[in-house]
Amino acid sequence: MAAIDIQTLIDRAAISDVVIAYATAVDTRDWDLLRSLFTDHVFYDFRTFDPDLYAEISVDELVERAMKLAAFDSTQHISSNHRHTIVGDRATCVSYMQASHFLARDGESSHCILYGFYTNDLVRTGQGWKIDRYALTVTGQTGDPRVFEWAGFF
Repeated sequence: MAAIDIQTLIDRAAISDVVIAYATAVDTRDWDLLRSLFTDHVFYDFRTFDPDLYAEISVDELVERAMKLAAFDSTQHISSNHRHTIVGDRATCVSYMQASHFLARDGESSHCILYGFYTNDLVRTGQGWKIDRYALTVTGQTGDPRVFEWAGFF
């Protein structure tokens, strides 16, 4: 394994902090934090979850879409196994994800857990690393996927 310089280690930690903060922001419904993690315009690709979720949008539109998660009683997004590729002021972080969505309906609790990985492309800005492109690749799920419909997510 090649030697890694200190700046690369600092960048890797900062990039992982952004990716983890995304999970924290959506689960705690901290929309200001979520907004701060992205550039003004973002390309997102969630086609493995829904074929229509593929677009370039403003960060405000992205936050508005993420706010639909508030219809769930709770969510838990877990991000692990971060792999970084850093070239100058651009970076890609691929991380495993597990996204749990819980909803009480008709007196019963329902859930759907998605498994897969995120691919986040980031750019170094004057305010630190920010995501300008992110993709969700769903590789599996458990539970009842209808919870998304019941929560008004679609």
